[in-house]
Amino acid sequence: MVAPAAHADDAPDDENLMFEKVTVTAQKREQDSQDVGIAITALSGDQLEALGYTNAQDVAAFSPGVVSVQPNGEGSYSFAIRGVANNDLSTNVESPVAVYIDDVYISQMSATGFLLFDIDRAEVLRGPQGTLFGRNATGGLVSFTTVKPGKDFGGYGSVSYGQYNDMMLEAAVNIPINDWISARVSGAQHTSTGYITNREHPEEKLNNNDDYGLRFQLLMEPTDDISILLNARVGGQEIRTGFFEYKSAVNGGGLYTPGELNPFLGNYEDTDDDVWAGDYNTRGHNISDTEGYTATINWDVGNWTLTSITDYQKNFRDYIEDTDATPVRAYEYFQTNDAEQFSQELRAATEIGPIDFVTGLYYMDLSSSDSTGGIAPLMYTDPDNGIFEEDVMTDPTLANGDRTPSESSTKSASIFAQGEYKWKDFSFIGGLRYINEKRDFVSTRQDVHFDENATSGLDPRTSVIYTYSTFDPAEREFDMWAWRAQANYQPNDDVLYYLSYNRGVKSGGFSQPPYDPTSALLTSPENLTYEPEELDAYEVGVKWDAIPGYFRINSSVYYYDYGNYQAYTSFPGSLGSATINAQATNKGAEIEIQAAPIDGLSTQLGIGYADIKVTDVVGFEGMTLTSVNSPEWNVNGLVRYEFPVSSWGNLALQADAQYQSEHYFGLDVTPATTENGYIVGNVSATWLPADADWKFSLSVENVTNEEYLVQTFDLSDWIGMIEEYYGKPRWVRAKLSWEF
Repeated sequence: MVAPAAHADDAPDDENLMFEKVTVTAQKREQDSQDVGIAITALSGDQLEALGYTNAQDVAAFSPGVVSVQPNGEGSYSFAIRGVANNDLSTNVESPVAVYIDDVYISQMSATGFLLFDIDRAEVLRGPQGTLFGRNATGGLVSFTTVKPGKDFGGYGSVSYGQYNDMMLEAAVNIPINDWISARVSGAQHTSTGYITNREHPEEKLNNNDDYGLRFQLLMEPTDDISILLNARVGGQEIRTGFFEYKSAVNGGGLYTPGELNPFLGNYEDTDDDVWAGDYNTRGHNISDTEGYTATINWDVGNWTLTSITDYQKNFRDYIEDTDATPVRAYEYFQTNDAEQFSQELRAATEIGPIDFVTGLYYMDLSSSDSTGGIAPLMYTDPDNGIFEEDVMTDPTLANGDRTPSESSTKSASIFAQGEYKWKDFSFIGGLRYINEKRDFVSTRQDVHFDENATSGLDPRTSVIYTYSTFDPAEREFDMWAWRAQANYQPNDDVLYYLSYNRGVKSGGFSQPPYDPTSALLTSPENLTYEPEELDAYEVGVKWDAIPGYFRINSSVYYYDYGNYQAYTSFPGSLGSATINAQATNKGAEIEIQAAPIDGLSTQLGIGYADIKVTDVVGFEGMTLTSVNSPEWNVNGLVRYEFPVSSWGNLALQADAQYQSEHYFGLDVTPATTENGYIVGNVSATWLPADADWKFSLSVENVTNEEYLVQTFDLSDWIGMIEEYYGKPRWVRAKLSWEF
């Protein structure tokens, strides 16, 4: 192997934005992202601010092979990395793509929709990270690190305003208390009036914003060897969401039947092509509250650094939607979740000569009380009455909805170690993790009577009419192993080659019982369990600063071989859906190219390719399927040019875009579950005055007003329609930010 020549002396004096050194902790120690043999996309806080990135979707769009959507509005994010995704929105299911903030795992998908503010860096790690992280997500992870308290007084603020009365306020202040204690307070609030028109009540827009986040950090450094960081955070959201575009499919099978009236839903037909408008009889909502407390202690003892991370968090969610997306009150799906999570990580790390070594223990205790179901007077109407008589809403002896309350708990304990040995231009990495996980689950299926004015599954006036299935308390225990073996070759400071083999694991568990009382799943509770997923991931990659500071190429090729692949699917001829085990393979490649050909010009191109095949799926025997939210091609690009206008300051012009090829929202591929592919582009202009601590920007998101699907649910066999959820329309905003 011939190594490219080094060009260290040719690096520019003024570092280009794309080539800013980003320090990451992907291996539980600080390293330049270009020196880590993992496919990483990392952005510093300065880069996030300069590029105008304000949420997790922006970060994902910058990463090849990564897709991020909000399947139910602003309430949460769903990530897919290299085709590894999850479309089971049950509250007791953890995503195969882990989300961390300040080294703390966020288990609840409903808690991942937090506002991004006061961020020091964002990291997207592609591929299983089995040995060093507390939860063994098979797809990879997304990690955010916040700005820590410093010794100097200062801070920043920003305010933005845009279409739909969209306003974002953000601020942070650093407060030194004495020589060894400092504090930092930061917060953000996001409000808007919404962009979905309800023709039934046009005075109130839907899919609005009403979010806030607040964080307090206290850093104590009593000696040069000890640091104690206390972190307290709260956040909340109360928005009108859960609104879908109605598509008629009265003939079933996921086939559109435009222009055909739906007899079950009052002969309803959506007569226009406006994907951001509908006729909704109910005001859905997503109400969530989160709080968390973390204590991080680092202690240097000789050649060792000892670390303790103790965390406690609570998450509450109350969600309800107009499922049928019509003026008829047929079915209003709800989901409530009240979860508590405690975790403790202990690590010891050292560097002795050519060896870097880290070992540790991890424990997590997660408990959750959940309820899913629907307010459904039309479906529970007395057969002696007309189909649209709503006597069930006022007669407390009749059921008018269903509810499935459940209790679940997860206790996970693990021990891990990883070492890296350096020899000449080579380094060799070996890591191992043992996990013991216990999961408990109990659930009951009920017919209930909701008050006629009920707007939530938590309405206290709800009474149980009939209990017709109970999933008896069940406990499962899993013993799992994850490991890593890797070889790196770094002939000079500008290039790194790596070859790795990772075993990733994700524990088994329980599916929520289905809504269909005739489903075989209800009479066969064993069908509601699934086994641990195992992934053998093989990868070869290169990171090459071909011309340091001017031209960089990072590329990787991978092959995934799954055992007991966890797939969420519906069953033909039934309303039941569950997570089941199947087999799958995935082969793909990624390339990131960054270039700065002239002063002030920054360019980025990312291309991801994934070929995923899923087989041995119950109900689809003999068929080869593909994963959800996993386009074969994923391309992103960015061009930013900053240039002096006069002695008054600089102007930065930016354009970026993301392309996703055809992809699917369910294993059962039908027209209803298919997005044909799309391009979404954004543009911005930023004024940076000379010798000033403020800047002003104008931006347009989705500049072409592209109509693109981010989620569909095929209900054609149930109520003769398909739910479609579209991404945001064109959005213009202005932003003023300053430092002090």
